[in-house]
Amino acid sequence: MRPRVSIQDSALRNGIFSLQINPVRSEDAGLYEAWVTYDTEVQSCQVELRVITVTISPPSPVIVNEPLLLSCNSSHWARIVETRWFHNGHLVPTSGTFWALHGALSIPQPAMSDAGSWRCELRYSDNEIVSATYDLQILGFDGPANPMVYAAAGSAAD
Repeated sequence: MRPRVSIQDSALRNGIFSLQINPVRSEDAGLYEAWVTYDTEVQSCQVELRVITVTISPPSPVIVNEPLLLSCNSSHWARIVETRWFHNGHLVPTSGTFWALHGALSIPQPAMSDAGSWRCELRYSDNEIVSATYDLQILGFDGPANPMVYAAAGSAAD
């Protein structure tokens, strides 16, 4: 897992041992175990890492009006009972403009206003709730349908 993994050596002297993984990948999910020996004493702990991902199809960049699918997946073992999507912090209704499909969200005609933070929230049969965020960027023109710009001769025009 190198170079994505680091251990905080300075904290070991205070009895704190930790493993940092950056960035986390789907394949990093699983059970981690740490053993630390100090003189004759052995300390150990186990931590289960569950990973949740949001992916986009087709891959970025997203073009205005080209259909896209946001998918939310987790390594949690229980059955998903509910998937909710949020755009810039607001719950997204999954009818009309957006369609929910088995943990995924279809956006048939993305607009510039659909850019921003998308968060999926999964609720499982054991009442565990997990979420992940995806920052969606959309390429396109955000302006009037028939733009006209006037510029004075000799000046710059944007």
